Amino acid sequence: MIVRPRPSWFGLLFARRGSLMPRIAGQLLFVYALSFAVVAAHGTLFHWKVTLTAAPFSLMGVSLAIFLGFRINASYDRYWEARKLWGGVLIETRNLARQALTVIAPAVRVVPGPADAEPTPAAPGDVEADVRAFVLGLAGFAVSMRNQLRVMPADSGLHALLPAALVARLPGLRHAPQGVGLWLGRQLQDWRAQERLQPALAMVMEQSLDRLMGLLGGCERIAGTPLPFTYSVILHRSAYCYCFLLPFGLVDSIGWMTPLVVGFVSYTFFALESLSDEIEEPFGVQPNDLALDAMVVGIESNLRELLGDPLPALPQPDENCLLR
Repeated sequence: MIVRPRPSWFGLLFARRGSLMPRIAGQLLFVYALSFAVVAAHGTLFHWKVTLTAAPFSLMGVSLAIFLGFRINASYDRYWEARKLWGGVLIETRNLARQALTVIAPAVRVVPGPADAEPTPAAPGDVEADVRAFVLGLAGFAVSMRNQLRVMPADSGLHALLPAALVARLPGLRHAPQGVGLWLGRQLQDWRAQERLQPALAMVMEQSLDRLMGLLGGCERIAGTPLPFTYSVILHRSAYCYCFLLPFGLVDSIGWMTPLVVGFVSYTFFALESLSDEIEEPFGVQPNDLALDAMVVGIESNLRELLGDPLPALPQPDENCLLR
């Protein structure tokens, strides 16, 4: 995901990063070359004059723009739903960590003094080992969820968050986040068996775990159900046919301005189609996909702060972003 300060209006005109130019540069060069060839040939093709005017392109352009708008909306709906699901992961992991630290073992030590005194954050030694492992396991669940959605190695980034025995088992599982969720549930089961967790409170924490698994299922639904392929094919063919035929409709009316106009229209259609294709799969690693790595580090930072641990460094935007 591109994170950068918004440049000035003049900088936006020449910004390359995020403009999708690398993906559509070849198509644009072809359209420019075709437009120059059409102008040089005065709209003839194999000694046959192509009698097109701008009128049909006006009608087709409106229809194509509406169709492209539907495609963009459908892709952005998937992108925004995925972002909301990951926001839910942040909320549920915070809630479970707070509940574990306050119900199973105190998360803060209150300094004797006035009744309205601020509590002192817990130091690393103040949290019992099993509670600490549970809280870090929630961060491990988020990392495992990212790995599953991006088809990364199941144990990537988990060695500092989960027990070694559990991490060693994950590569052998088809669905690693489910294994992490089962381990978290068994922790609650052990606390209940030790009478360290009241049944009513265990039910509340189990419901939060259920919601975490539901959020994972929602992300998998998006990742496993792309937009119908035929929808993309129709839009792709329509946009390219429109742009390839447009020079023949404009050459008699605007002459050598045809390449400039056709290039601008083609950039708009090609870029929007490319963008919709990119954000349709929001869990990928394209520049406009969700910043899952930053989200995972943010979740870990929140949980480690509750534990009183040193915080991991947050990912920083590219220092050269203003130059791209």
